[in-house]
Amino acid sequence: MRFYINRKPVLGAWGGGNMFNMAFHKHIEESEHDQLVSDEVTPIDRFLIMGLNAEQNMASLDRAVMYRLLVNPNSKIYLRVNENDARKNTTGVDRSFYDASQHVDGTIFVSNWLRDYYGTRWQCKNAIVIRNGVSANTFKPNETINRALTSRPCHLVAHHWSNNVMKGFDIYDKLDKYVATRSDRYKFTYIGRERGTFKNTTVIKPLWGKSLGTELANHDVYISGSRFDPGPNHILEALSCKLPTYVHKDGGGCVEFAGNDHVYNDWDALKLLLDKGEFTPNDVVLSSWDDCIKQYKDFMENT
Repeated sequence: MRFYINRKPVLGAWGGGNMFNMAFHKHIEESEHDQLVSDEVTPIDRFLIMGLNAEQNMASLDRAVMYRLLVNPNSKIYLRVNENDARKNTTGVDRSFYDASQHVDGTIFVSNWLRDYYGTRWQCKNAIVIRNGVSANTFKPNETINRALTSRPCHLVAHHWSNNVMKGFDIYDKLDKYVATRSDRYKFTYIGRERGTFKNTTVIKPLWGKSLGTELANHDVYISGSRFDPGPNHILEALSCKLPTYVHKDGGGCVEFAGNDHVYNDWDALKLLLDKGEFTPNDVVLSSWDDCIKQYKDFMENT
């Protein structure tokens, strides 16, 4: 099977879509039976469209549709949906994804929450949910840390590749102030691009891969303030490191991934949790990137 994906992977601290893209390329390149196509001259069996805009001279959805119409009517097109208007305070994204879904052979959502979000508005064609995977070899617990020690502060952590306010910076700014008053009990580290507002937080430049996994695993509890998150890789990575992970009630996919028993309603509820200081592990099952890509391939080959 010859696959065309309209994004090139980028090495570095970028979003979950890029992590998926890297995993997809790696899986297909290692396959004995499949091939990645990088242009529209080589015959294409399956298009996977990530996002609605053409980037890096790759094919847009419009070009894929024209290819199917004029070159190979047996080719099929699949749309990966990992964005929404609520996430970015925009208008038009939801409608654009719906319009695009009417011209493809299948629509892939990155979380049940995102599928249901769109489902309250309209029905997308041949919809399926496939969550992103996570590398357990990269994101794993630090077994050398004695977390039972009461003589050291509890290390809280959050990380994002973007500094968009919807990542939860209202919560992180309050955490920044809180740890200043409770430095005997807590430290807070933020990894990634931030907004220059922290005064009491340890800020680490954006990390990815093993460097990120190692740094996350050096902490004790993960706090996410993210809102309306379609398919949050930051939650999967924290969970893979076995960090008790707490998310905002409006976290979208964050709630789905972390579980309803690890949700706080607002800052006051999170502060109460921190004051109490009793954190429990999340009861979740994670998938590998390999399993994730196999689900994509199966869907695209059989739908």
